[in-house]
Amino acid sequence: MNKLADLIERDIDELAALESLDNGKTFTVAKSVDLPLTIDVYRYFAGWCDKIHGKIIETQNDKFCYTRHEPIGVCGAIIPWNLPLLMQSWKLGPALACGNTVVLKTSELTPLTALKVAALFKEAGFPKGVVNILSGFGPTAGAAIAHHMKIDKVAFTGSTAVGRTILKASADSNLKKVTLELGGKSPNIIFADSDLDEAVKWSYHGIYFNQGQCCCAGSRVYVEDSIYDNFVEKFKAHAQSVKVGDPFHDDTYQGPQVSQQQFDRIMSYIESGKKEGATLLLGGKQHGDKGYFICPTIFTDVNENMKIMQEEIFGPVVAIAKFKTVDEVIEKAHLTTYGLAAAVFTKDISRAIKISNSLRAGTVWVNCYSLFYANTPFGGYKESGIGRELGKYALELYTQVKT
Repeated sequence: MNKLADLIERDIDELAALESLDNGKTFTVAKSVDLPLTIDVYRYFAGWCDKIHGKIIETQNDKFCYTRHEPIGVCGAIIPWNLPLLMQSWKLGPALACGNTVVLKTSELTPLTALKVAALFKEAGFPKGVVNILSGFGPTAGAAIAHHMKIDKVAFTGSTAVGRTILKASADSNLKKVTLELGGKSPNIIFADSDLDEAVKWSYHGIYFNQGQCCCAGSRVYVEDSIYDNFVEKFKAHAQSVKVGDPFHDDTYQGPQVSQQQFDRIMSYIESGKKEGATLLLGGKQHGDKGYFICPTIFTDVNENMKIMQEEIFGPVVAIAKFKTVDEVIEKAHLTTYGLAAAVFTKDISRAIKISNSLRAGTVWVNCYSLFYANTPFGGYKESGIGRELGKYALELYTQVKT
């Protein structure tokens, strides 16, 4: 696996270009963010390959008891189109480190980088049949994996709606083990004592990174009322200064959405926000007259019952609301079915810890947003998923314990 990481690093420019062509993300982001973390993930799990073992358990003096951590077997992996290279590594890294074989299905929208990486697996010396890449559509290829009687586990990243069908397929077939990393509607909480410029910078990254097509996107921003107007003014100015356009231009931050379907979905949510009475402060329209580009969009004067506050949009659309007290903002943060991520901006570490402990979310960032490391687990509460990816915790989901 270390050899694979070396080969990915060698071909980093080619892979970044393929990722940009496939997905619409900028070449700069693919090369400087997605690929370095992808390489780190493979190297991290390579380090675990000879460290997965059982335990000796004391029972009686005349008895010897121990456990073995054995590979699950054949693992199916179904990955989304928003972060193809990263999602490949998040699934393949722990599965292979634990001694499993994998059948990985890519999105029909973004198949190219997985096919390139498959060639690198071969060059790295992996035996035939250990890693198998399947290009196809969810209702056919994905369903075949989920229902297959000889696949022992399936790991899926995508929408909550499809996650339910994966669970049902497991129940209807061989009760294969299931890991799900699903949707989110993450709250981002800004207190008056925070560094406002830093909060604006990270909050912008939290929602508009990858064209807003991130499951953990901070799409609900709650700002303490005493700094609300100042925050909104600075956030709007920052949004207006960022370039939307050709993903192969070095100064572009935001490229196109991945497809016509996704473009139309996002625009329908924008129309819903306007119809339900939210104030469209910025954007809300196509950028230019060609392609799937959407202007960074900001809504204010929102309430918790609006669709743009309840449902995952998966696009460059943020809603900014006020709050007065800690209890109020915690209550509002919980008013969705999701629990994937959240963030808190404050200089008061005691308050940051209190709120982090109170939020029903799998990840809570403090004074930053959307930072990932190979050794830190990621996954959701509530309807945002089952299980964890990355870190040591991911390994527990790819072995079976024998006593």
